[in-house]
Amino acid sequence: MIHLLAFLLYVGAFSLWIHFLVKGSRGEGPTFASAIAGAAVVVHAIALGDYWIRYGELPLVGPGAALSSLAFVGGLALLATIPLREAARVGIALLPFITICLGIAMILGIEPSPLTVDFQGVGFVLHVTFAFFGYQGLALAFAAGILYLIQHHELKSKRLGRFFRFIPPLATLDLLGRVGVWAGFAMLSLALGLGWAWTTANRGSLEVGDPKVIWALLSWFIFVAIIVARRGSGRTDYRGAMAAVIGFAVVICSYLALRLTVGGAGLFL
Repeated sequence: MIHLLAFLLYVGAFSLWIHFLVKGSRGEGPTFASAIAGAAVVVHAIALGDYWIRYGELPLVGPGAALSSLAFVGGLALLATIPLREAARVGIALLPFITICLGIAMILGIEPSPLTVDFQGVGFVLHVTFAFFGYQGLALAFAAGILYLIQHHELKSKRLGRFFRFIPPLATLDLLGRVGVWAGFAMLSLALGLGWAWTTANRGSLEVGDPKVIWALLSWFIFVAIIVARRGSGRTDYRGAMAAVIGFAVVICSYLALRLTVGGAGLFL
């Protein structure tokens, strides 16, 4: 029931943002939409906390619970932008991803898995927390990147209409993308370090053949690729935006593919 309330608030926030985009509003209206989106993230956090208390495990095992957590990663990225006023409008690019993931999670059922998770305790909680913040950074870079590409196209086409007025300036979007990538890369690196330290100590190897380890490594290299794309000369901001959009798509598609195939029952964050 709490997940349903979060879903409805996400949908309501997205509908409001679309409404204000069509109207070309820039004042109190979009701020109200940001407040609804922030409330949705808080309710979503309460729903995941309730799951943890009720079942005694983090919502990471089982497709429904994992997809809800994946949606929450996007919610965290959205929440991080809300205090930034105009920059909060990157939420219009994040909310479709969030609502789709959470909607599918509710259809599948957000329930515990019969599998037992070996990695427990404070180390596991820290590993998951750092991973969440890592993917939050990637989600933020994706949202800023896709809006950067739209805004760049509007400027190049000399169409200074509703989209141009609604979307934050290119410099703001580029800064959000840079911060998201670097912060996310640092957090994911810490998460992988904790996870691999535990695996080596308890199992004697890094288990690089494990699908979830492959996905984590792929995610890390995606961050590296985005950082490399932002270096050098020329249109580094444009390349960085494009790399963030493509990289996020690759990470999410590979996650879903592994969830639905060989790694469908395992732990992914």
